[in-house]
Amino acid sequence: MKVQLFGAARTVTGSCYMIEACGARFTVDCGMHQGNKAIEERNFNTDMYRPEQIDFILMTHAHIDHSGLLPLMVRRGFSNPIYCTAATRELLELMLQDSAHIQEMEAEWRARKYSRRGLKKAAEPLYTVQDAVNTAQYFQSVNYRRTFEPHPGIKVTYYDAGHILGSAFIVVEATEDGKTTRVLFSGDLGRRHALIVRDPEPPVAVDYIFMESTYGDRDHKNEGQSDAELAEAIAYSHGEKVIIPAFAVERTQEILYCLHMLARQGKLPADMPVFVDSPLAIRATDVFRRHKDLFDEDATRLLASGDDPFALPNLTYTLRADESQALNDLAGPAIIISASGMCNAGRIKHHLKHNLWKPGASIVFVGYQGVGTPGRKLVENAGSINLFGEDVTVAARIFTIGGFSAHAGQHQLLEWVSHVAKPGTQIVLIHGEEKAQTALAGLIRERFGLDAIVPGYMEELELVAGTAAVATLHESAAHPRVDWDFLAGDIESKWGAFKTKLATIEQRPWVEQTELRERMMRMNYELTRLISGM
Repeated sequence: MKVQLFGAARTVTGSCYMIEACGARFTVDCGMHQGNKAIEERNFNTDMYRPEQIDFILMTHAHIDHSGLLPLMVRRGFSNPIYCTAATRELLELMLQDSAHIQEMEAEWRARKYSRRGLKKAAEPLYTVQDAVNTAQYFQSVNYRRTFEPHPGIKVTYYDAGHILGSAFIVVEATEDGKTTRVLFSGDLGRRHALIVRDPEPPVAVDYIFMESTYGDRDHKNEGQSDAELAEAIAYSHGEKVIIPAFAVERTQEILYCLHMLARQGKLPADMPVFVDSPLAIRATDVFRRHKDLFDEDATRLLASGDDPFALPNLTYTLRADESQALNDLAGPAIIISASGMCNAGRIKHHLKHNLWKPGASIVFVGYQGVGTPGRKLVENAGSINLFGEDVTVAARIFTIGGFSAHAGQHQLLEWVSHVAKPGTQIVLIHGEEKAQTALAGLIRERFGLDAIVPGYMEELELVAGTAAVATLHESAAHPRVDWDFLAGDIESKWGAFKTKLATIEQRPWVEQTELRERMMRMNYELTRLISGM
């Protein structure tokens, strides 16, 4: 069996493992890359996927960093089964169409921007809503713990990962030349005792475990104090808004659940309006209501008592864009829950623009923030961030509540893997930043005596039961060298041309000189920012 990492290698987005076994070519997940411009450019460079040659796809769950390139695969020729749980299937239909809508809107925005500058470069979306609609026809529902055979020689079993509704870790068994290799792909693992969803199931014995490591270097702080921390952020708001960037699936529902419990305990101001400003989150909440059989014991008991964990007295769902825009003119305090969770797309960017600079506002982060995203900059105490081409000062108080995370913390990851810590099992750490992975790999070796490796982007692993994975690197393709000498030389050349023309600039009319000075000052400002960030 060969496994090549097309994403989530020393990073936490773009999850996709291209697998070749038993004459089949298939993937586990097919996620979108999220982060800075260079990372997101990977979404457009997908020739190596060869979609028309993929036999099937196994989906762990519906989050866009695991599913967001599915419509692109269909657009480029994929037309085979996409296996997932029933709840994941429903969420995927919503999330992929929402993602496609964002792709179309951003392409339209880029096209207008080019037109204003007199440029004619076409701004094509990564994929369209129609591509997302077309993708749904290939979804096939599977059940937990019921083994099926998508291709001769390959058996697949789904288990509950406890991450979001319908999430799974997947065991793939491939029998070639009379020998079976068993590989577990963890997807994203949830925490024990998280809100709403059941705890993750323990793993089963396999030869290799591709294991997420998002929080491999730390545990979540004050896991049992999430409601108290949220109440504190609300109390801090001093007549201004409480802005909560939240993933539309699972996180928004957990926040509503927590607010519901605070209201029952008298810890939420009775007149505090709450807005869920995400059409996707609104529709996803309906999916949750249809899959109550996947809830944990606490949520099930609440439902049995006739209580709705997603209801609040002053709760308003804002579907339309004009309703969302009206929130920015709303006077007085309010709680606004909006996507995206990392602040890199959607309505949340508008709410940040209108509230970040207000000293009495609260910005509450309740999930992981990827490298290069606006959310990551805020939790790392940036003094300002750029939104819609404008630098916005950060005067609001930033709260980070770890107890809402849908990812297992370090000790929970170690406890999970301890169930299969038998000699010969090899751990492949994926879906984490290198610092977290290095820490977790060291602990796995120390505590269990197991081999733990940290592969890189585009790396290819040869897996044979009973042997260590053999790696083939593709470093030049994965990380093209940045030619700093060329860039520096090009800037120096332009600076020389500028100085040559400077000799005659004082001969120009004064108004022209002041306009050129303004442009020069803007360039100087950007250069200062660049140097200070190096």
